[in-house]
Amino acid sequence: MASELPFLCSDSRETGARPSGIPRSLATARWCAGRGWPVHPLAPGRKTPAGNCASCREAGHTYVACGCPAAGRWCHGFRAATLDSTRIEQWWGAHPGLGVGVACGPAGLVIIDVDAHERQLPDRNRLLPGIGIADGVDLTGLADGFHTIGLLAALRGATSPADDETTLRVRTPSGGLHVWYRAPHGQQWQCSTGSSGTRALAWQVDVRACGGYIVAPGTLTEAGPYEPVGAVREPAPLPAWLARELERTGHLPPAHVPTPRPVPPRARQAVIAAGGGRGAVGRALATLLAEVADCAAVPEGAAFSEKLNRAAYTAGGLVAAGHLSADEAERVLTESAEHARPGQERRYGAIIRSGLGAGRLRPLSPGGRI
Repeated sequence: MASELPFLCSDSRETGARPSGIPRSLATARWCAGRGWPVHPLAPGRKTPAGNCASCREAGHTYVACGCPAAGRWCHGFRAATLDSTRIEQWWGAHPGLGVGVACGPAGLVIIDVDAHERQLPDRNRLLPGIGIADGVDLTGLADGFHTIGLLAALRGATSPADDETTLRVRTPSGGLHVWYRAPHGQQWQCSTGSSGTRALAWQVDVRACGGYIVAPGTLTEAGPYEPVGAVREPAPLPAWLARELERTGHLPPAHVPTPRPVPPRARQAVIAAGGGRGAVGRALATLLAEVADCAAVPEGAAFSEKLNRAAYTAGGLVAAGHLSADEAERVLTESAEHARPGQERRYGAIIRSGLGAGRLRPLSPGGRI
């Protein structure tokens, strides 16, 4: 397969099929899979994974025992990513409106996601985590991730990833930039968001790696296309200086699993309100909240979504039975989720709302569901 395809040309404004008649999305999926990058469908016109089937949206369902992959369905986002040519032809051939996502971990990729959003500057100690910026330094003009990653590179005497012409770079519809790199063989970096108060490379600079996905170059969304910049279409090896920075900022998996973290204080208060841990209701909620909080020690593969959904479903039942207020339920669930997955408000917020809604349909009392 040619390394340069028409739908990947940076000056192209093509919005439909390629001249050969192959849908753009199918051509994109084939191109990515041909490079060993497992692909999965994105919702038409969006950058989020295509939705799960009805069975997978039921409370308590987990991807571990899901029969969808064996049946050729794409449930559970990047966990459905595949290199199987037959499945790729089925998915995008029958549904050309689907976008294309790439599962970063299995693809051996580390993507530096540089944002250009209009945001108020945070405290200067959060611009480059772990690197102090003296009060006397004038920050006038510093406005986005292009500036912070450029500043970090300058401090290390290196080229900013945003200016790295040796690797694949993809312009996003919002004006940001995805800079693609190959991870060192066998190395598994962790994801992060630039707004996180814990693990982060730089403000407005996200890292997409194990446990995450990236929108494939050539994908079209309602906001616009993801278009390659320049002539290079292959990821270069992750620069050594950038690997050191990722290690410094906590993007390597822990060498050991820390001891389980306690249930956050507000969550403990909810346990007291729901029975103080003395009855079945209190013990059930305490256990589920603790399981969610414990996911902080495991960056990937902890079944965070499933555990949070179970906790929300249980809390919803307590709300319906009058053991817990709706506001308090949402607060304790949010605190436990933020403790485990800081900076992922949109992700865990949707899980909480769904689980609470389902749980409130079946009130929960010490004797069980009513």
